Amino acid sequence: MKNPHVYMTTNANGTLNLLEAMRRRDISKMVLASTSSLYAGQEMPFVETQPVNTPISPYAATKKAAELMAHSYHYLYGLDISVVRYFTVFGPCGRPDMSMFRFIEWILNEKPIELFGDGEQSRDFTYVDDIARGTIAAQKEVGYEVINLGGGNNPVSINWLIKQFETALAKQATVKHLPLHKTNLKSSWADIAKAKRLLGWEPQVSLEKGIQKTVEWHQANRAWLDDIRL
Repeated sequence: MKNPHVYMTTNANGTLNLLEAMRRRDISKMVLASTSSLYAGQEMPFVETQPVNTPISPYAATKKAAELMAHSYHYLYGLDISVVRYFTVFGPCGRPDMSMFRFIEWILNEKPIELFGDGEQSRDFTYVDDIARGTIAAQKEVGYEVINLGGGNNPVSINWLIKQFETALAKQATVKHLPLHKTNLKSSWADIAKAKRLLGWEPQVSLEKGIQKTVEWHQANRAWLDDIRL
């Protein structure tokens, strides 16, 4: 929210630049990374056919713009576009602004977890290796398709997630509750039937196994992780 312009220049204009380069250089295939954030306000589980015309953040709005621009280039120039909507990606070497990274770091360093809302908001977490496999599988020729890549299971609450970290790290978390931000989805849950049908893809790493691998990576990389700003 501090700099919405960066999302417009990256997601919207950046995608347009790539599409123009593809058109000029006769490159026919793009796999476009999009987001489950577009589904705000829709019934769960989220299905690709649902209208996603009411984004609640500049990030989601610019991802929608990227999807629409890609569709126009598919229509006008015959480009083959797979739009993959990611659902809460996590795993080793994850982004430090994402909840799993921050929670582990705060618990390990005995600092209060900054939790927006009551923690009952839930997410359909997807392990990074599964996301990578799905993205590679999406290189197949499809015309223009939007495809969910998510865990596909009942979403779990942030409170549940914190308890898993407490157990894995053998440390008690201290939680500092903050107001829930207006851009925060209450819950997310992917219908992944289309990914199974079109790409032969489904997640292979369970949430519990993914959490274990993520914690192990953090513990193995303590030497430099403490210097990362959260």
